[in-house]
Amino acid sequence: MRLLDPLPETEEPDGAIPGETPLAEVEAAAVGANRLTIRFGAFRDGRGFSLGSILRERGYGGELIAAGDLLPDQARHLKRAGFDAVRLNPGADPAEWRAMLAVIDTVYQPAADAAVPVWRRRAAVETLEQKAARLDAQYRDAEPEAILAAAHREFPGRIAQMSSFGAEAAVSLHLLSTVGPATPVLFLDTGQHFLQTLSYRDQLADRLGLTNVKIVLPDAAERGVEDPKDDLWRTNPDACCDLRKVRPLARAAAAYDALITGRKRYQAATRERLAVFEVLDGQVRVNPLANLDADAVQARFDAHELPAHPLADQGYASIGCWPCTRAVRSGEDARAGRWSGTDKVECGIHMGARAA
Repeated sequence: MRLLDPLPETEEPDGAIPGETPLAEVEAAAVGANRLTIRFGAFRDGRGFSLGSILRERGYGGELIAAGDLLPDQARHLKRAGFDAVRLNPGADPAEWRAMLAVIDTVYQPAADAAVPVWRRRAAVETLEQKAARLDAQYRDAEPEAILAAAHREFPGRIAQMSSFGAEAAVSLHLLSTVGPATPVLFLDTGQHFLQTLSYRDQLADRLGLTNVKIVLPDAAERGVEDPKDDLWRTNPDACCDLRKVRPLARAAAAYDALITGRKRYQAATRERLAVFEVLDGQVRVNPLANLDADAVQARFDAHELPAHPLADQGYASIGCWPCTRAVRSGEDARAGRWSGTDKVECGIHMGARAA
């Protein structure tokens, strides 16, 4: 809605119609008129709003201007009643009117303006689950480049990648560097990583030009209470992962609509049905490498001359925290070295907060 400059205090708007004018006379004045000004005698008198609404309902398409004793608080009501502009009073602050016009952008009932009621907007909006299902069906068998490009289009500015900078992380991070090198990369620094992982993180980020690696730490107070000796992994690895990974990631990821992972179906039996787009705790997870097998991963290492993790040559096929990771034996799947000797197969960040 436009804000018109005040007129001199002694001057009335040309052809202004008082808000108390009978409707029949106002309709007669509207015939053939390109512009009508309705003057409000008092801000508490709602008859001017009614005239505007009825004129719009009955098809008046000219410009409607409100003038008279009006307050900034009434700006949204004037717009909803069909007014295109308001003639400010002498001494009025235009900033106050603009602020009131901007303060609310949700409406619940149809009116004379073009605002769409929220219930109708909600009915027309695709749910997150529907979006993920649509994208998964469309890109289920696509190449990683196409999956990641689609993710950035669907969630512009609200997407991040999580990475452990582990054995195969270079492939996923190289892919990210070709699509969005400034995309945030969330690294969960548990305080229990191999030193080789920390140096590899810095080397790889520099090599690939990743400019927004964010170090995510456990809450210091929680860590002091729950794991003061840094040995919780010995007695309760699930609780250790929850403290050092699940909760820190949940806090860091709250700013994003989607998270990119490096998971692949071939890595473990628990990932055989992995989707390329899925919803976890109200957030989309994007798995652009889901379709790759071990040979395809290695081919990308070779094609792009990507540096290997320092522990890869020692048989570490999946690398997490040092207390819970060992080298993989011949014939074992890639994640057999994680939490070896226990029933645990995931840290919990890919299971959802409620399932962890």
